[in-house]
Amino acid sequence: MSSLRRVVITGMGLISPLGNRLEAFWEALAAGRSGVAPLTAFPATNLPTKFAAEAHDFTGAIDNFGPVEGEQKKAIRKGLKLMSRESQMGVASAQCALADAGLPVGKLDPERAGVVFGTDYMLTLPDDFTAGIQRCIDEQGNFDFSRWAPDGIPQVTPLWLLKYLPNMPASHIAIFNDLRGPNNSLTMREAAANAAVGEAFRTIVRGSADVMLAGATGTRVHPMKMVHALTQEEVAGNGVEATRASRPFDLNRSGMVLGEGAATIVLEELESARARGAKIYGEMIGTASSSVANQQGISQRETALANVMAGSLRDAGCKPSDVGHVHAHGLSTRSCDEDEARAIRRVFENGSGQVPVTAAKSYFGNLGAASGLVELIASVLAIQHGQLFPVLNYDTPDPACPINVVAQPVAAGNSVLNVNVTPQGQASAVLVRKWDGE
Repeated sequence: MSSLRRVVITGMGLISPLGNRLEAFWEALAAGRSGVAPLTAFPATNLPTKFAAEAHDFTGAIDNFGPVEGEQKKAIRKGLKLMSRESQMGVASAQCALADAGLPVGKLDPERAGVVFGTDYMLTLPDDFTAGIQRCIDEQGNFDFSRWAPDGIPQVTPLWLLKYLPNMPASHIAIFNDLRGPNNSLTMREAAANAAVGEAFRTIVRGSADVMLAGATGTRVHPMKMVHALTQEEVAGNGVEATRASRPFDLNRSGMVLGEGAATIVLEELESARARGAKIYGEMIGTASSSVANQQGISQRETALANVMAGSLRDAGCKPSDVGHVHAHGLSTRSCDEDEARAIRRVFENGSGQVPVTAAKSYFGNLGAASGLVELIASVLAIQHGQLFPVLNYDTPDPACPINVVAQPVAAGNSVLNVNVTPQGQASAVLVRKWDGE
């Protein structure tokens, strides 16, 4: 990097289908345990997919938000009614990351600390409108729209909109922790997580802050979002066992699995971290983003992915051979996995058969905007433990995906190139290396 300001990871927190503690999350990955199971959040009787990766350990109770105490605990508990489940998970992951970093309220310079948070588009739950709709049903059982304004709307909570604004996770986190520095929200689907990390990284590098929380929250375990996914994307159906449904790069893959989660990392300027004796998980050294579509508006995911991988390497001043492993988007759909494999081949053309490629979505499916950060934490933990977890359900290599997919535990190497992409062709990537103390 050209800048003298170096940026390190000093805290991590997550809410995931594999648990809400870093130790439990890693144990599940190391044991090859899937987080996909029969759907319980709402009835799935008439759905073409009856399983999902739910964050069952997250109930929204105050003890899910880490070791918060006193006035902060009261504020979070009071604020829960203003949060959708996505916002609650995002806030909880941030509080856990701050606790992991040893940065309680009052320990940070509030003007030099901020938040960048990635989200999906947020949709209301049908239950939010049930009472209002019932007031507008006439004697024949039909919905009378003319009654919606006088009779229906008053049944909707006045603060309803605040639950579903995608900037609310970053707002809540900043308020609860008195973080008055740079604050932004990125609504970019699966590309949001790495993009949030990248912006937080740049914010510190340019000297606008010393500590930044970079996080993301998302869900596909939602009645309306599940309908959107089922009608617009390739989703694994009921003809496969739940735990074997997500199988990135495998010849017999049949689509993605829908999941939910959130994750946050604490990024800190190196000298700030050293001055307080913080533990350091790794160093951020490169990032890139790209959006590519053809003249007809059709996404070009392969090119976008190749762009961000090559761009991150340039940003870090690294060669492809310097990468310990690639954490792929690994969506488990026919076309996306093929696009991604070709992109990896393009960037690692002389070593494409060597660089290990993993995909944690094989354990928990697509968590929407949260995927990238949960996956980054998985890889950082793998580097810490010196062992890379294998891709679950990778039984039969696909000739159309000729990359080195990790089928058995191997060395994780000293760095990870973490990549994600949206169906619209927007990609993002970050490059993190093991902290060597220098």
